[in-house]
Amino acid sequence: MSDVFLDLSANPQAKALVKSLGLPIPMPEPLKRARGVYVERPLMDYSVAVGGLDSGALGAEIAQALTQAGANPLLAGDESSFAYFEGPGEAWARPARALSAESDQCPRLQGLVFDATGIADPKALRALYDFFHPLMGKVARSGRIVVIGREPSATESREAQAASAALEGFIRSAAKEVGKRGATAQLVWVEDGAEARVAPVLTWLLSSRSAFVTGQPIRVSSSVRDNGPHRVARSLDQKVVLITGAARGIGKATAEIMAAEGAHVVVLDRPADDEPASRVARAIGGSLLLCDVSAEDAPERICEYLQAEFGGVDVVVHNAGVTRDKTLKKMKPEVWDQALDINLDAVVRITEALVSGPQPTLRENGRVICLSSVAGIAGNMGQTNYAASKSGVIGYIRSLAPAVADRGVTVNAIAPGFIETRLTNAMPVMIREAARRLSALGQGGKPRDIGEAIMFLSTSGSDGITGATLRVCGGALVGA
Repeated sequence: MSDVFLDLSANPQAKALVKSLGLPIPMPEPLKRARGVYVERPLMDYSVAVGGLDSGALGAEIAQALTQAGANPLLAGDESSFAYFEGPGEAWARPARALSAESDQCPRLQGLVFDATGIADPKALRALYDFFHPLMGKVARSGRIVVIGREPSATESREAQAASAALEGFIRSAAKEVGKRGATAQLVWVEDGAEARVAPVLTWLLSSRSAFVTGQPIRVSSSVRDNGPHRVARSLDQKVVLITGAARGIGKATAEIMAAEGAHVVVLDRPADDEPASRVARAIGGSLLLCDVSAEDAPERICEYLQAEFGGVDVVVHNAGVTRDKTLKKMKPEVWDQALDINLDAVVRITEALVSGPQPTLRENGRVICLSSVAGIAGNMGQTNYAASKSGVIGYIRSLAPAVADRGVTVNAIAPGFIETRLTNAMPVMIREAARRLSALGQGGKPRDIGEAIMFLSTSGSDGITGATLRVCGGALVGA
């Protein structure tokens, strides 16, 4: 079912009429989403304003990321900022230019990047205002804001911790201010020593592949062994990917994206979904594995299949899940058990089987990505079973991540918000409308939005992210 108000917004005449009449109709901005396969220069000809380089620690990394991705950097600050861009700007034919924020010559900005690693006390936060204040009106539709700072707990003084923590409140609020333009805002916290891992994260957040991610703090660390240079296009060539619940919706969209980037995808779904799962596997040139993930022998069967057919697996996506909604007072025990068995217990048992033993089925430098939910973070009426299972997933990935880091393996969760699927289409209309509008972007996401986040977390560019839960929710106000 389409979003009527989003369709209206895509029609310039209808949008202008609604505005001129002053009607109280929500007019969300249609999001610019990536189409086709990954390209080496995803920010080609983006105008990106950059600030904070004169006092921050990430000038070289930001310069390399922007110029290599094809962006046109516009620099605020003193002349020392330009030194970072001399080599990369020449190498990638993207010389830096001075930013004239107050001038009519300033273009619409597809990106604003601020290096806040040099902010060491509350007074220094004024630099955020000085940079962003004159530029907020210049943010393009589907533009991007990224602030990069230090993790508060890793800073040396209480003053620095206060200043670093302030960045989160700033970015969450900025996300709500620019959301009406379809624009997003993110915070990247960088651990000391993990600076070399920032560039691919920054590039992805500035790109159109992060369209439904906003208001999020993302931590980049050096805890996972380095997997080598990051490859952008065809980054999953010769990789084997297992996706559970891949017959439709998010699983299907994810399978299509990952196959297009070179992966051989094992489409796993329950035997009752043989027909749609087979169609997906055929369409992407993948393999089919019919298995009920909650079955007692599921972990053994999955491991044996992956070892026999491929000698192991590189990426595991735990997407299979169910909702069995009832208030706790009215919930039958079998309804509780089914949600917990499929959404949590199966995830734990299968993953433990894949990562255990002297020759684990999950290969070195592998990836585990689990689907949680905003309900697992904030709770939801009539979903004690579902929310418990999805919160349990978050706890599990936090626990597993450090245990496998020395093998180069990352373990993360994604918490979707309101995503337009056949399940949400069955909601009562008023509940569906409220769920769509209660976010910074004022609309629901697409299954592809989740697939894009899964795809990025499957690449070597996400080496610095592990034990994390990334909300792909459009800046949902629930649990924010």
